[in-house]
Amino acid sequence: MKYKTEWTKKEDINREWYIIDAKDQILGRLATRIASILIGKEKAEIVPNVDCGDYVVVINSDDIKLTRGKENKKMYYSYSGYPGGLRETVFSDQLKKDSSKIILDAVKNMLPKNKLRDLRMNRLFVYKNDEHKHQAQSPKEYKF
Repeated sequence: MKYKTEWTKKEDINREWYIIDAKDQILGRLATRIASILIGKEKAEIVPNVDCGDYVVVINSDDIKLTRGKENKKMYYSYSGYPGGLRETVFSDQLKKDSSKIILDAVKNMLPKNKLRDLRMNRLFVYKNDEHKHQAQSPKEYKF
């Protein structure tokens, strides 16, 4: 009798909802944890070609921190495609303008660059304060 490896299929995946409080968390460390949950790394039934991850709700994105004085050094760039169209934004200004974009960009750049990245990013919800609209899913608190 030969043993066969059972591969996880889309129908076999059950997704959990997690809530993460970003208050006084370091941006890079938080983003790696979120990316790991979105990929599904902590699950035993992970398969490389199937999206096995869970949903993540991040609250208090206004209170995210950086280490070693990077608040005034870290830059965000956007380019319009035209000559002279490069725009630079410092982290502290981006935090005032839209703090959810900071976490979304950090997590997006930590996910693998493949066809599953957009599907995984669709399961990430970031809110500026502690109010969110996902109480019906009863998310579990994720402890680090």
